[in-house]
Amino acid sequence: MSSYQKRSKDEVAQRVAQDIPDGAYVNLGIGQPTLVANHVPAGREVILQSENGILGMGPAPAEGAEDFDLINAGKQPVTLLPGGAFFHHADSFGMMRGGHLDVCVLGAFQVSATGDLANWSTGEPGAIPAVGGAMDLAVGAKQTWVMMDLLTRQGQSKLVAQCTYPLTGIGCVRRVYTDLATLACTPEGLQLIDEVDGLTLAELQQLVGLPIRPPPAPAQLTGSA
Repeated sequence: MSSYQKRSKDEVAQRVAQDIPDGAYVNLGIGQPTLVANHVPAGREVILQSENGILGMGPAPAEGAEDFDLINAGKQPVTLLPGGAFFHHADSFGMMRGGHLDVCVLGAFQVSATGDLANWSTGEPGAIPAVGGAMDLAVGAKQTWVMMDLLTRQGQSKLVAQCTYPLTGIGCVRRVYTDLATLACTPEGLQLIDEVDGLTLAELQQLVGLPIRPPPAPAQLTGSA
C-alpha cells in the first residue's frame, strides 16, 4: 500500500520558484501565488510585478516591520527591492496586456487538461465573483502557470476534462503546480512533470479522473567516442 504526503503551500511555492528563470518578469496572483516571492532562489534575479503598480517587489516583510502603505494587489504588506518602482494602475495593466511579463502565476477553481482556466467565479448562488486582472494576465503574459491544491475540500479534482465554471482564458495554462504533483497542460492533454514521493502515476490518474502521460524520457546522448 503506497504512502505519500502532500506538499505544504510553502513547498509548492518553492517548487514554482525553482522553475522561474533568471531575469524573468513575473506577476504573482493573489492568494497562494504570493508565497512564491518568499522562495526565489538566492542569486537569481526575478523581477516581481504587482498589478496595483509595483515592479521589483520583494518577499513578505518580517513580523513587526510591515508598512501598510506598501501592499500588493491582495492588500498584503510587501517589501521593495533596491531599484524597485511604483507606477500608475493603468501603466501596470499596459505592462500586463502588452506582453511584457514572462510568467504569471495564478490560483484557480478549475483548469482543463488542455489549459483552459477558470478562476474568477464558481457561478454558485451567493458566490462573490472576483474579477480582477487575471483575464489580462492570462492572455498577456508569455506563460501562465497555476498554483493550487489538486482537490477541492470535497475531494473533487480541480483538473477537469472541461471547465464547468466561467472561463478566465482559453488554452492559456502551461503548467499546474499542486500539493501532489506538477503537470503540463498540452493540446494532447495532461503530462506529468513530477509527483510527491510515494504517489504513483496510476493513483494520480485515479484522483484526477483523466489520462496523464508520463514525463518524457531523458534524451539519449549520442556521438562517437
